[in-house]
Amino acid sequence: MKVRTPLSQGWTLRLNTDRVTPGEAPPGLAGTDVPAQVPGCVHTDLMAAGLLADPFLDRNETAAAWVGLADWTYAAELPRRTGTFERADLVFDGLDTVAAVRVGGRLLGRTRNMHRSYRFDVTDLVADGPAPLEVAFTSAYTEAEDVRATLGERPNSYPEPFNYIRKMACSFGWDWGPTLVTAGVWREARIEQWSTARLAAVRPQVSVEPDGTGVVEIVVELDRTATGRDRALRLVATVGDTSREIAVDPGADTATVTVRVPDAALWWPRGYGDQTLHGCTVALCDGGGQALDSWERRLGFRTVELDTSADAHGSAFTLVVNGTPLFARGVNWIPDDVLPSRVTAGRYRARLTQAAEAGVDLVRVWGGGIYEDRAFYDVCDELGLMVWQDFLFACAAYPEEQPLRSEIEAEARENVARLMPHPSLVLWNGNNENLWGFADWEWEQALTGDSWGEGYYLGLLPRVVAQTDPTRPYWAGSPWSGSWDHTPNDPDHGTAHSWEVWNRRDYSDYLTTVPRFVAEFGWQAPPAYATLERALSERPLTAESPGMLHHQKAEDGNGKLNRGLAPYFAAPSDFDTWHYLTQLNQARAVAAGVEHWRSHWPRCAGTVLWQLNDCWPVTSWAAIDGDARLKPLYFEMRRLYADRLLTIQDRDGELVVAGCNQAAATWDTHATVRRVAADGTVLASVEVPLEAEGRSVALEGLPDPVTAFGDPRREFLVADADGLRAVHFACPDREFAYPAASYDVSVTEDARDGTAVVTVAAAGLVRDLLLQADRLAADARADGGRVTLLPGERATWRVTGWPRPDEEAARAALFCVDSGAERE
Repeated sequence: MKVRTPLSQGWTLRLNTDRVTPGEAPPGLAGTDVPAQVPGCVHTDLMAAGLLADPFLDRNETAAAWVGLADWTYAAELPRRTGTFERADLVFDGLDTVAAVRVGGRLLGRTRNMHRSYRFDVTDLVADGPAPLEVAFTSAYTEAEDVRATLGERPNSYPEPFNYIRKMACSFGWDWGPTLVTAGVWREARIEQWSTARLAAVRPQVSVEPDGTGVVEIVVELDRTATGRDRALRLVATVGDTSREIAVDPGADTATVTVRVPDAALWWPRGYGDQTLHGCTVALCDGGGQALDSWERRLGFRTVELDTSADAHGSAFTLVVNGTPLFARGVNWIPDDVLPSRVTAGRYRARLTQAAEAGVDLVRVWGGGIYEDRAFYDVCDELGLMVWQDFLFACAAYPEEQPLRSEIEAEARENVARLMPHPSLVLWNGNNENLWGFADWEWEQALTGDSWGEGYYLGLLPRVVAQTDPTRPYWAGSPWSGSWDHTPNDPDHGTAHSWEVWNRRDYSDYLTTVPRFVAEFGWQAPPAYATLERALSERPLTAESPGMLHHQKAEDGNGKLNRGLAPYFAAPSDFDTWHYLTQLNQARAVAAGVEHWRSHWPRCAGTVLWQLNDCWPVTSWAAIDGDARLKPLYFEMRRLYADRLLTIQDRDGELVVAGCNQAAATWDTHATVRRVAADGTVLASVEVPLEAEGRSVALEGLPDPVTAFGDPRREFLVADADGLRAVHFACPDREFAYPAASYDVSVTEDARDGTAVVTVAAAGLVRDLLLQADRLAADARADGGRVTLLPGERATWRVTGWPRPDEEAARAALFCVDSGAERE
């Protein structure tokens, strides 16, 4: 049987000094062996050795720039080959990125792609004893600049040359990420010893027949030794309790075995059914039944279609799973750490569980990052989180000439095969914003006929998917309207990105269009206060302090934050108010979009929020910040993505109450809608019946008594149904006559688990009351976000990680929209 021996111990790192400007590297580093961790990267090794300040803190990122410009060598020792095996392979699951691999001084090969694995035959090199291994990394800048010099300039949304090299694009910085250009053995390295034959690739194509039979057609590629070439082999495939065995003829290097499972239990996205997973193993044996190699995964039976049919509004973009059309409640995923080797299986599970607990059912893996580790997709399989997987192209024109083209094809074929067992994977997407850039960002004129990637997105990639993984849909890009007959970001066709809002327009502009599928939209806010306190040493913190601005990577980001506040609030007079209001505005902006678009289901078939997570402490669009703290947006997303959503909407100039129901059962209820004065007096009230069948939206008009505002500056609407609430204010906060916030605060302890319980009792209208738990203690977490209270109402937050609860501290951590400083 094949034996795998991880190479995780005994590594050292050495700086090659000819690429470093004198004075940049720490004194004495040149020629010094630094202990190294594999998997890992140069940055993490230098930090562990005390030779590099944490680039996530203050402005240390700038001082770390030299690391990405230098060349580095990792060294270790390969163990001696066990004599009973015919073959020994040196295997790297990931090398970042441009490397020369040598054993005993002999060059085995060169690599130039972070997104591929590599295998080298070292049988003879380790036959007589341990052998020295060196992996010499050339700076990614050197490779990228050499390719650019050969092929010429291509348009790029950022100044760094990431489109000339097959490396995680956001290593070179983004409008939410630092520039930390990594190098290293970033995924597992190992020795594999084997005899006769091994499983080189296993590709299970899963389908469901009309009678409910689950079918797994498993395509296997084999690698044989010289003596194994003429031997007969056996393949045994097992799915659940069903097995099938076939013979493999001598010399054959491919085989297909099909397993049929009657009445197969289906895998469903979360909220639509169970996430049934079936164990699948493939065993390779010699003719005598001796085990040679094995492969195992968990599969799910389900069908996936993409409905792009034409209708009165344009052309649809609707995911259909097991015959059921879905409104996708999605988030965009970026690498959870800009140093991705630090992301563990536990960290994947924690972050994706947070997504699931917020009602998310789709995660889009964005094209400027990586194909994530198996652990990511395993968790998505278990939680029912559908995965939209971008191929790794983002915001730039990509040359189609060699050597990039062959690298991209090999990368695509390997990763399609690697990820296709996962039932959570429902869509392959060709790129992020590159078709749009060519059409609308003046790329076409700048290119003057040079290649830019179209051949990948409309040719190579769909062909690879069709040949390798034909059970899933492919879409050429996001945004993409389906053909060149429409501009790529046409909201009436296919997928759309909504970035005029935030960049140039107020979030109320979300209400002017109904895209068929909103694949990107979002609004910025700073991270949690405790995250800022940890990452920045400057005091006092201000919105415009050097550290705050360094951790704001968007062009004119703070200017856009402040312009976004201006229609609603007077300019904040202090940092705490600015911090609260910008976080509140983020939640409100996203709510405006999702409530509007969700109320237009099935015309609009999904929203994918930019973004779920951060890769370091930064002001960004994320719902979970770089220290894993939940921003108010997270709790707002939990409300917006719940199966049932109550909202007040405008339809042709008339207010309606909308009951959005993504549950299977009918939502049959009554909504109490009141017009309320600023002092809490109920001016009018009406009971509105709402009956929304499963997976549908009910819209009911509101009569004059509740919509006939006397003075919009002193009146608002509130709708309540089954514990859900929607509020509607007809004028901006800065014009509304808020009473001074008046409420009582009490803190108790739940004797069952020691959790602190903060209760607020409102004496008057309290709008958007928020408890910032991290101001109580750095590790404190609250279980809820903002809430609007009427006189006499109460709100409760449960707080964990707060060692010394007290009412005065709780009151200081509460913020709301108030009169005084917030209103002119």
